Amino acid sequence: MTAFDRTLTASADAPLLSVQDLTKRYGRRIGCERVSFDLWPGEVLGIVGESGSGKSTLLGCLAGHLAADEGQILYRGHDILAMSEPERRLLSRTEWAFVHQNPRDGLRMGVSAGGNVGERLMAIGARNYGAIRNAASDWLTKVEIDPGRIDDRPRAFSGGMQQRLQIARNLVTAPRLVFMDEPTGGLDVSVQARLLDLLRGLVRDMGLSVVIVTHDLAVARLLADRLMVMKDGRVIETGLTDQVLDDPQAAYTQLLVSSVLQV
Repeated sequence: MTAFDRTLTASADAPLLSVQDLTKRYGRRIGCERVSFDLWPGEVLGIVGESGSGKSTLLGCLAGHLAADEGQILYRGHDILAMSEPERRLLSRTEWAFVHQNPRDGLRMGVSAGGNVGERLMAIGARNYGAIRNAASDWLTKVEIDPGRIDDRPRAFSGGMQQRLQIARNLVTAPRLVFMDEPTGGLDVSVQARLLDLLRGLVRDMGLSVVIVTHDLAVARLLADRLMVMKDGRVIETGLTDQVLDDPQAAYTQLLVSSVLQV
């Protein structure tokens, strides 16, 4: 797929991801409807809303896990929805990454920690065992896992360590675009804090573009440059994160920020 030759650079003058009127229905029920936005290189976009608001459906459509019914998704000017399945899989292995809420969904639990990271490198053509193992060891260190545990399997790790391993597996190939689905969900508060610090540093240092879904507005404030607030499958407010959280305009967003709604 030469359209995504990794020697090309993303232009700061054009959106990395451009979404127009994206719609997904489940029978008569709306998953998301007519969602439009641009994501720029190096930007972190947070998507927030109560349970059932459509934020996870939207993320699934963007990442190719769900088939959209209508609309357009352009990545670096290329129509994602028009791609073949092999092309989308290749894109997911190279330019994109997806961090699941449950790390077991993003790891191979029967493969060693080093093997989990190394598999991603092999997917883009790496073949030298020593170089792959060294890269895996370096990334374990980056995500605060003892590299001495490179041969341990993920099931021997705590939940927080599994999540950090999933992050290492996803970021080892330096993707341009990362989708995150509640990456701190289900973790203890102290573990969440360490993970958030780690994510914020990696996003900044690697210049990643990120779309993150979260129910936690504190996570959104810490990581996201810009927010989209969703309700009943539609975007009802968008803006800079501090602007939306400190001076919400929509009545729903005001309730969300004041924690009246259960998210």
